[in-house]
Amino acid sequence: MRRNILLAILLLTALQHLSAQFTISPNHRYLLKEGKPFFWMGDTAWELFHRLNKEEADRYLKRRSEQGFTVVQAVVLAEMDGLHTPNAYGETPLINDDPTKPNEKYFEQVDYIIDKAATYNINIALLPTWGDKVFKDSWGAGPEIFNEQNAAVYAEWIAKRYKDKKNIIWVLGGDRTPRGEQDIAIWRSMGNAIMKATSDKAIITFHPQSNQLGSAEWFQKDKWLALHMFQNGHCRDVAIYDKMSAVYKLEPVRPVMDAEPIYEDHPVCFNAKDLGISSAYDVRKYAYLDLFAGAHGHTYGCHDIWQMHSPKYEPVNGPHYFWYDALELPGANQMIYVRKLLEAYPITDRIPDQSLIKENALTPAERIQATRGKDYCMVYTTAGKSFILLDTKIKSDHLNAYWYDPRNGKSSTVQLQHAGKNELFIPPGSGYGQDWVLVIVDADKGYKRP
Repeated sequence: MRRNILLAILLLTALQHLSAQFTISPNHRYLLKEGKPFFWMGDTAWELFHRLNKEEADRYLKRRSEQGFTVVQAVVLAEMDGLHTPNAYGETPLINDDPTKPNEKYFEQVDYIIDKAATYNINIALLPTWGDKVFKDSWGAGPEIFNEQNAAVYAEWIAKRYKDKKNIIWVLGGDRTPRGEQDIAIWRSMGNAIMKATSDKAIITFHPQSNQLGSAEWFQKDKWLALHMFQNGHCRDVAIYDKMSAVYKLEPVRPVMDAEPIYEDHPVCFNAKDLGISSAYDVRKYAYLDLFAGAHGHTYGCHDIWQMHSPKYEPVNGPHYFWYDALELPGANQMIYVRKLLEAYPITDRIPDQSLIKENALTPAERIQATRGKDYCMVYTTAGKSFILLDTKIKSDHLNAYWYDPRNGKSSTVQLQHAGKNELFIPPGSGYGQDWVLVIVDADKGYKRP
């Protein structure tokens, strides 16, 4: 009897451990945590481990948690000369630039931040290295230190260190396009080593440069890859939704997302003189268009925060605020509204569906994007253009409808004239900065507005 009780306790403990890990939904479209739908509302803090001290990291994580962010993307071997410029405590991550010889004192700071993030319900999308340590290219600090063999050793070491942390998602790549099979082999070596060290429980993705198919370009068939990522190159009004749609249809099916859209307060296409600086509206558009096009989650970014700009460091590409002031930029504070909207309804049955609307040939700046679940549908109109809803595809004659304002999360009731079938909808405003979401739900389900 005592033996059976002990076995039952061990089994329960194992199940609890497993349930706390990230997994993929049965339809392979969404991320789950503890078996429940998880909404990835990310922030980009590439230099978090490298440039902030404990008190600063705490300030950053606390505020992002208060703003509703659930994920922070950060890099261990950082981009900004991360191998040779010490962290806030004078430590560099490797001994003699050797990936097989990590510096324990440096990783104590990484440990602290990961654990502190967990206390704020923040998950860390952890990049073991920035891509310039594999492929320096013209803008990286490098040096190139990885080969297929030492990549596996380093990846196994870091995966074993953090395999029991419940708030880790693994990200390989780090803004690099593999030059060829040699680079691809290095990333595969890391991915396979992480999976082995975590008994195949790790959730791993790959962060690419701007390209046509994101991570699917090289790793669509790799078993270690759980999620697909895109980035858009920091340009305004790029049709990422078309790329998202292409990868969404690939087999095997995997969740997909935009992990680096245009950052707030960023030179548009790196050309502030001719194209200006990105706004809250720019970052808002990508969030709604990407998510409605099939993304499982979304990452916001801020030009001042990814580099943790402060008086201590030389600025990169003209940031306008120190990181601690940029925490309050309007685009960051508006991300909570997209999360609240999507979490108000069943997440994992939501699909993109442009057949709901008539207007499918507009430019990215005026794009109208539709998504739906079994009991609801949503249409995002980027510039407040009117549209004809052909059908809600909701199997109910009792519908409620409202306009949702992405700027402030407020809603206003809409009276349906034709039950949402071949019905014209005119948003409350139109023109630049006037994006709106039409939401129609099955009234019998009792859903509350966000």
